[in-house]
Amino acid sequence: MTLMRPLKHQHSASILIVDDERLNRATLAELLQPNYQVLLAKNGDSALEIARDECMQLALVLLDVSMPGMSGYEVLQALRADTRTAHIPVIFITGKSDEAAEEYGLRLGAADYVSKPIRPAVLQARVKNQVDLFLRKRELEHLALADGLTGLANRRHFDDVLEQAHRRSSRSGEYLGLALIDIDHFKQFNDHYGHLQGDDALRAVAGAMRQHAQRAGDCAARYGGEEFAFVSLGTKESLPTLVENFRQSIQQLRITHSASATGQLTVSAGVVVCGPHLRTSVPELLAAADQLLYQAKSQGRNRMVQQVWE
Repeated sequence: MTLMRPLKHQHSASILIVDDERLNRATLAELLQPNYQVLLAKNGDSALEIARDECMQLALVLLDVSMPGMSGYEVLQALRADTRTAHIPVIFITGKSDEAAEEYGLRLGAADYVSKPIRPAVLQARVKNQVDLFLRKRELEHLALADGLTGLANRRHFDDVLEQAHRRSSRSGEYLGLALIDIDHFKQFNDHYGHLQGDDALRAVAGAMRQHAQRAGDCAARYGGEEFAFVSLGTKESLPTLVENFRQSIQQLRITHSASATGQLTVSAGVVVCGPHLRTSVPELLAAADQLLYQAKSQGRNRMVQQVWE
């Protein structure tokens, strides 16, 4: 796999080009790279692997029909059979011009057909149409995946991101970090100040989380009630540093909390960081982060307890 990231691009979405001919891949990449993030695959197997790993951001697949091994038709069938990639639109790039081949591809679920030799203006227009449609659909889906009160990712979306990051870590060589965070004595806060101020406090915490989760590999979520979560790909220090900075920023908000030992709203966090080559499961990571959060609370709250697995 080759990943190309342009200096400027119009969309926060990626296009995967699949072709067994290097020249064809390079030509298409050069045509699209000024406006899009471009991923390249030279065969069906690598295309499916990339599509599964990048399914959250992949807006379109440009797929050659005739390839050795797995054909473009077979790749499309595999994409449609996987719930992670079934939604990704596919445009076939083909030298075949007969109607039967085009009809077959469309029946399999292709969004469009582009015939070789490529006409750049036509390809760009068709790609733009498909990417724009994808982004509109993604915006609607985002509303369903966002927590209504805070605007952060909801639990369903966070679970999906965590699963994707877990798969991606070993391939990218990055450490996978997971943090579970809880507002200290939040029930007492609600009881004393009322639920309206409680909601304001939740939104304030969410706003601070959003400011700290700025990298492409970061995800901040409302995990449930007064509990929040971070997932991040990076170095072993990336997420612990992010979480500690976030914890301190909550103190700096100076939200009065009479039931807290500090007199202010604070948070506790459990952080587990897993090395890219360590075999572990998502449930194990969640259980570890939850146990570390419990330790942070039992040690007096308003702190982070972390663990690195290598």
